[in-house]
Amino acid sequence: MQIHVVQRGQTLGGIAAAYDTTVEAIIRTNEPPDPANLVVGQTLVIPIAGRFHWVQPGESLYSIGQMYGIPYQTIARVNRISPTAALAVGTRLYIPPAPKRRTEVNAYIEPRGTQVSPALESSAREAAPYLTYLAPFSFQIQRDGSLKEPPLGNLPDIARRNNVTLMMVVTNLEEGQFSAELGRIVLNDQQIQNQLLDTIMATARRLNFRDIHFDMEFLRPEDREAYARFLRRAKSRISDAGFLMSAALAPKTSATQKGKWYEAHDYAAIGAIVDFVVIMTYEWGYSGGPLFTVSIKKKPDYGQYSLPVAS
Repeated sequence: MQIHVVQRGQTLGGIAAAYDTTVEAIIRTNEPPDPANLVVGQTLVIPIAGRFHWVQPGESLYSIGQMYGIPYQTIARVNRISPTAALAVGTRLYIPPAPKRRTEVNAYIEPRGTQVSPALESSAREAAPYLTYLAPFSFQIQRDGSLKEPPLGNLPDIARRNNVTLMMVVTNLEEGQFSAELGRIVLNDQQIQNQLLDTIMATARRLNFRDIHFDMEFLRPEDREAYARFLRRAKSRISDAGFLMSAALAPKTSATQKGKWYEAHDYAAIGAIVDFVVIMTYEWGYSGGPLFTVSIKKKPDYGQYSLPVAS
């Protein structure tokens, strides 16, 4: 698919010819009110796979490939030109579709109160076919090493029916806020830490969770190494049980970035410990609503492409 902005003097016939498609296909896709009289600046969706690019001054195959995220060798191959060819301004190049990346998709879902509302279960059921993980938010650590569990309702059954992995989100939430003091207790008291790990494993088995996900925020900077040590201990037990382990991390631009979300998290150490991380780039909607974040994994497969054929 490509968007075309109508220029002065253009007709549907000329536009269709430029993109190797048909007037009928453009009309069917856009349903313009008056196909015979296009308006300058009007946008049209061109129903083709991939897109065309007209070479501008100073451009090369390499720069065009960078622009579209496609190897320049692939552009050369599908257009049957040499990868080292000099490009004349105005040359039309076919740009194959950007490769679809293999993704793993996680949805945080936050039941409120003592039960999962019908509307929330309906949202989960609607989204489940597209998910890798479903993460009820959250299992809250208590100061004695126990867990306060969220209501789950039919969420485990929805996950099972759609072959979605249940993600057990473990947090240091206390009275609705992330607690540095709760984090300090758990990360530095060996007895409570042992109790917590025992509780996590028993709960995961009982409720059929298969990924244990730590979202511990606002930790004290001085607990940075203690958090990494805790995750190593947890990973050993979780892996031995055949489960995955993941962690939530706030996005940052510097290893020395200041702030409550960053200073207690050794990103390199955590990345080496867990199976994957969820970078908190999502935006929360309302409490009780379905919340999504996407983790892109695997390298893209460019495959084989041919020039589009008009139909």
